[in-house]
Amino acid sequence: MSRVRVLIVDDSALVRKMLAGMLSGDPEIEIVGTAPDPLVARERIKQLSPDVLTLDVEMPRMDGLTFLENLMRLHPLPVVMVSSLTERGADVTLRALELGAIDFFAKPGSDLTGTFGHGTEQIRAKVKLAARAKPRARTANVRPLQVTPRLDADAVLPRATGSAGDSGRLIALGASTGGTEAIRVLLAGMPPDAPPIVIAQHIPAPFSAPFAQRMNQCSAMRVCEAQDGQPILPGHAYIAPGNRHLLVVRDGSRPVCRLHDGPLVNRHKPSVDVLFRSVVASLGGAGVGALLTGMGDDGARGLKEMHDAGSPTLVQDEASSVIWGMPGVAFRLGAADEALPIEAIGGRLLELASRPLAKPRAAARLAVAP
Repeated sequence: MSRVRVLIVDDSALVRKMLAGMLSGDPEIEIVGTAPDPLVARERIKQLSPDVLTLDVEMPRMDGLTFLENLMRLHPLPVVMVSSLTERGADVTLRALELGAIDFFAKPGSDLTGTFGHGTEQIRAKVKLAARAKPRARTANVRPLQVTPRLDADAVLPRATGSAGDSGRLIALGASTGGTEAIRVLLAGMPPDAPPIVIAQHIPAPFSAPFAQRMNQCSAMRVCEAQDGQPILPGHAYIAPGNRHLLVVRDGSRPVCRLHDGPLVNRHKPSVDVLFRSVVASLGGAGVGALLTGMGDDGARGLKEMHDAGSPTLVQDEASSVIWGMPGVAFRLGAADEALPIEAIGGRLLELASRPLAKPRAAARLAVAP
């Protein structure tokens, strides 16, 4: 199998050296070159034809965003952004994902050596994953990492089936790699009176609030990072905080957000499987589910549970997905009857949410694991 050819673009000689060392230790990755700024990188892309770029967010002579925008317009390549875990870093990184970057690797403002050392397997996996992705500007098999025990949704809550009460339909979304842009496209087309939407996007904790703020600016709905006990209302979208599971639970007849600091599920927190199962447990078949682009299979079994409970379900199609992992697994499981391009999913969800509810069954009490 041919190795993934990587060009590292970063203004810090130390970071270039550390990234090169981390990545070159993987037999499936080859470092073909480095560049201290985008202008040098532009020439080395022509000379070296890399498969993947790692790109610093902020650099001299031309900032990373300007370079990325030009690159995706003229010569699309899979790009993994290297950003800092700061509010500024989060905002710029989210903008980079909108412009077509595949993923990002977060570095802190201090203890660079320690954090880079702990992130070796993560950055290797992200680079190999990016090599398989289809770059989408805005207008070889990867082996899974065995780093933590793999738990399913049973670790947070048991299966149960509830009823809708009088709250009507609710839309539940899940996404991972490529999902920030897919969610932007979907929310941008939603009317201000859309049914409530709950979202589990795999994202680090410092990035989820800025992501919610960006989505609020581009949508007619009110979009926020979910808070514990927050009522779930029409015209509102609730994004799971990074490093917390988001559950839909019942407060009387009305759904509310419940944040849960349980274990990783499918090695993720928030987990899409947990969100989808909680919708079934609290609302029965009153949910409408969609699983968007992402690596792995988180959400596939949860979507199947929604489907089996009578909820309309769909997935993003392969052509419009950055990675057709999660939605592909769900489709093969029979968890959804439709696979649609991202541009068509919002309208279809509204159609499905307008369907009348079946006669509600007896509600089951949602028991959340401690």
